[in-house]
Amino acid sequence: MVGTIPGMFLAERHERILAALSSGGQSVVQLAGALGVSESTIRRDLDVLAKGGQLERLYGGAMLTQGSRANITDSGGVEDPFVSETRADYELRQRMAVEAARLVGDGDVVVLDIGSSTPLVARELRGRPVTIITSNLAVLDEVRGDDAVELVLLGGVLRRNQQSLVGPLAEQVLGQLSADVMFLSCTGVRGGRVLDNMAVEAPIKHAMIAASHRIVLLASELKFPGSGALRLCSLDEVDVLITTSGTPEEEISQRREDGGKVIVA
Repeated sequence: MVGTIPGMFLAERHERILAALSSGGQSVVQLAGALGVSESTIRRDLDVLAKGGQLERLYGGAMLTQGSRANITDSGGVEDPFVSETRADYELRQRMAVEAARLVGDGDVVVLDIGSSTPLVARELRGRPVTIITSNLAVLDEVRGDDAVELVLLGGVLRRNQQSLVGPLAEQVLGQLSADVMFLSCTGVRGGRVLDNMAVEAPIKHAMIAASHRIVLLASELKFPGSGALRLCSLDEVDVLITTSGTPEEEISQRREDGGKVIVA
């Protein structure tokens, strides 16, 4: 069940509707109750999402279209898209991961986000007495054999090609947890906002942010401005920005002038 968020924005409501439908069809009554809005609001939302091809309207409810379901479950093979050293941005992500690990103290509870940089952070944390909370299966692969690391793997719907678990189950578990620090991934940083382009992942990222005492954003030079239309948080909510030397100097200077900590890897 998706938790109620009073006064949520339209885009966020649509994200949560799609996440709720990831486990199967839902009625208008179920969705309205889960999101804490009226049935007429849900009907309008479903009509918009159906016109966009993201779901199929059924009598009294809706289900994901085959294409949208593929975006969530990602059936098919995986070609290690996250930690492969053949990726053009591997060096940038590796440099950020090293700096990220330096911010973690022994005994810390660490949230590692869905994304391509966080598995490299996990790799840097191997052998350290820390607790890692994640829904990123690439992180699991990095530390599964490490007795020093205590791993909390969130449940949810499997997205094979993205190596992640998503959906309301992961969000509910996060609501019961508290972490010292979260390492947040994104697809873009623009206008003082941290953005993402995966609607199904955004609610989990929001829940991870809410569960964490400190937020560290991993955003290489390629993420300025990057892409994405879904707001994860504002830069003012980020405690530390870890970026790389190619990030525009005005972005770094502005962040520091606003009182934020910036680490250039």
